[in-house]
Amino acid sequence: MKYLKIKNFIASALIMGMTSTVAVAADITMNLGFGAPEESLYGRFGKIFEAKAEEYTGGSVDVKLRCCNQISSEDEGFKAMQLGTVDGFFITANNVSPHWPLMDVTVLPYIFQNAKHLEDVVDGDVGDFMKSQLQKDTSVHLLSFGPALYRDFFNSKRPVNTMADMAGLKIRVPKNEVMLATFEAFGANPVPLAWSETPTALQTGTVDGGDNGTAFIRDMKFYEFEPHLVILEHFVAMAPLFASDNFMKKLSDEQREQILRAATDAGAEMRSQVANETAEIRQWLVEKGGMAMTTPDKAEFVEAGKSVQDMFAKKRGKEFVDLVKKIQAAAN
Repeated sequence: MKYLKIKNFIASALIMGMTSTVAVAADITMNLGFGAPEESLYGRFGKIFEAKAEEYTGGSVDVKLRCCNQISSEDEGFKAMQLGTVDGFFITANNVSPHWPLMDVTVLPYIFQNAKHLEDVVDGDVGDFMKSQLQKDTSVHLLSFGPALYRDFFNSKRPVNTMADMAGLKIRVPKNEVMLATFEAFGANPVPLAWSETPTALQTGTVDGGDNGTAFIRDMKFYEFEPHLVILEHFVAMAPLFASDNFMKKLSDEQREQILRAATDAGAEMRSQVANETAEIRQWLVEKGGMAMTTPDKAEFVEAGKSVQDMFAKKRGKEFVDLVKKIQAAAN
């Protein structure tokens, strides 16, 4: 009888151990999408997040990276997260604005005075407010603002040394009101196009140029058919990481905390990596990519940018104005 009790105890312990192992190993899969190639800024950010998420959760959350519009396009990704059909997505901040207009404060031309100002905003109270308000308004979770790069301008027609040189250029612009208004203020002819249509439009000459984070110009090989690189530093290109409420609700409280920590730490690591890359990539685009680079005096562009800031502050109302003021105050 004593032997049977011991045998039953051992069997029960084994079953409990197996059950516990299954519980730990039971993966919650996070399919994380982005529209760019695997080697792009998003892909690099994704790999860092994947490693940290799986480390911090002990492997209980399995992050699978889905590049190149496999699970959705960037233009449709936000709505898909609201519907719960996509777990997570990297979406350029300007493509969030149609779904959450307050995001346009980060898109305003020359809204950030320097890199430190930007970091103080996204890592501080303003960033926390934006994350909380976006989740409240849309249900989507902003896990990390990620790295930020200036968008560099390029075109196939001519060098740009003054704002007058922008006149008449057909410029691909995301479907974003602030960006459209900015290029109009610069004297160009902006053409709104989804990202998925952009490479073909540039290559075929449907549009004369556009702007992207410097790394994207290289990653997408735009230098092959866009010979003129122009350093305006007019917009900051953020690479935020988002997750659906549907996915976040699958997580335990502990897992949710671990995923948020993984996103924060991955964003900080990626930011550190790219901090010194812009100058190196610009040099590569000139020396290896064959682009001709100009660096215009930005004074007249900044003045035009301020007029856009004022116009949208009046147009969007008190909530937008208050957030702009919070960003401006963070510079002090």
